[in-house]
Amino acid sequence: MRTRWLLLPVALLALSAMAPEPITLFLAGDSTMAQKLVSRRPETGWGEALQQYFDVDQVRVVNLARNGRSTKSFITEGRWEALLGEVKPGDYVFIQFGHNDEKRNKPAVYADPHTDYPRNLDRFVRDVRARGGHPVLLTPVARRKFAADGTVEDTHGAYPDAVRAVARRDSVPLVDMQQRSTEVLARCGEAGSRLLYNQLEPGQNPNYPQGVHDDTHFSPLGAQVMASLAVQGVRDAVPDLARYLDPHAPRAPALPAACR
Repeated sequence: MRTRWLLLPVALLALSAMAPEPITLFLAGDSTMAQKLVSRRPETGWGEALQQYFDVDQVRVVNLARNGRSTKSFITEGRWEALLGEVKPGDYVFIQFGHNDEKRNKPAVYADPHTDYPRNLDRFVRDVRARGGHPVLLTPVARRKFAADGTVEDTHGAYPDAVRAVARRDSVPLVDMQQRSTEVLARCGEAGSRLLYNQLEPGQNPNYPQGVHDDTHFSPLGAQVMASLAVQGVRDAVPDLARYLDPHAPRAPALPAACR
């Protein structure tokens, strides 16, 4: 009996060693996706809300998105090479840029939507596949901008179509965050959509004593909504990853009453 008990830890160790290593889901992108500093709260990146939808024993989300980055600066700063160094066969890389690539007056981040931007996306796809990983392209999320007639105005120009074209050409799964987030904005309207973005009145939060009216970055609720849209996209376009979604994960958050 004593021998049997002595062998039990050895058997448990062997079973542990046989357990498959979790897949890593890397996030490469900009401030709309990134982890936020305490000093910026309640601003929240939608990538922060993604792990809850996956069983952590099967999929580990690593958020490497950073504020202010574009496809260009993510490469020139060495962030892309650092990410690639961690990718192992079977891992996934979500790639969502565009907000900063659009800034023509900032040469450090600007990437032309007809040349450099798709070229950089092509490189990302090739590099991930060369490592045995799975790239997934995402169009940039919509900014909160409404026309006088109440319709949502596009602010991204040629960039979302460039992502879609690369996805078609390279046979890469596409999660169309621009389309999905625009649909939510249209449902919520100009007033209701304020609750999804980092919108605060003076004195409402010590991080923003003068208030803030940010139509690009999300509130905690907005980040949850955008993450749920990404998960819907995974179900539609990335079935091999969708099988790792946790059936016990929280349901998609309810939209504000104004959106229904």
